[in-house]
Amino acid sequence: MIARENRRKFSDRVEPYRARVETKLATELRDRRAIPPRLVDAIEYSVLGPGKRIRPLLCYATGEMFDVALEPLDAIAAAVELVHAYSLVHDDLPAMDDDDLRRGRPTTHRAFDEATAILAGDGLQALAFELLCGDEALGADPVAQMRVIKWLARASGPAGMVGGQMLDLQAEGQTLDEPRIEDIHRRKTGELICASIMMPAELAATSERDRASLEQIARDIGLMFQIRDDLLEVDHDTATLGKSAQSDAENDKSTYPSLLGVQAARERAEALHSAVLDGLNAIGRDATGLEWIANFVHGRGY
Repeated sequence: MIARENRRKFSDRVEPYRARVETKLATELRDRRAIPPRLVDAIEYSVLGPGKRIRPLLCYATGEMFDVALEPLDAIAAAVELVHAYSLVHDDLPAMDDDDLRRGRPTTHRAFDEATAILAGDGLQALAFELLCGDEALGADPVAQMRVIKWLARASGPAGMVGGQMLDLQAEGQTLDEPRIEDIHRRKTGELICASIMMPAELAATSERDRASLEQIARDIGLMFQIRDDLLEVDHDTATLGKSAQSDAENDKSTYPSLLGVQAARERAEALHSAVLDGLNAIGRDATGLEWIANFVHGRGY
């Protein structure tokens, strides 16, 4: 159990939380002995490599806010990261963004091959739902467990992340207006970030008002994350980012900086950051963890 007495120092708990979810991921993958060895290698390469684990951190931070036990949060955090890893593997494929570098090393289809990468992504997605369905801590409250699973299914499905990826592909070579870019961002990136916050909230007794406020905060964090990601491609090189700094330009994609200009895109991210902090303050709970992550996302340089 990670001590939570000092809520003012979430930064002290970031690395323990990252280690916690990585242990959960490694354990889950190690127990899947029926998986063909090459597929295990590709899955482990995709999900156990270096990463900021922002989505699992959002899970734990939300759990802190509502005093949720750590054990069911472990399953949620691991499932979210499995889906995130799957999305990156598929997003990097030649038929999608055709990227060679991810997190400072070759993408999965470069380290293995394209077919293996496709199957690894498929396997990661399925494992996420198997984990949530079979976790004993989550199973103690079947109704909440069902709601948690529904959040992840909706966020990662055709109306969420996958739909956003489709719209993103269709928009290549077009000049989009801000509402269309926002729609793509909110689906492709924002929905999974939103689920990372709302899934733990399903394990707590929250009012409808707090739930609605938290969902808006979660969606604003998701959009802010993607705008900052767009800006990072403008501000930093490939070595710093650990992925291609020219991917959006090479794929002729509309982004917030390309549409609004760099300064206006920064101002949009700043406005979202302020809205998130104001929203967390209005809920009236100890939101130290979510505040720390919002500040990190807004100020991140990689």
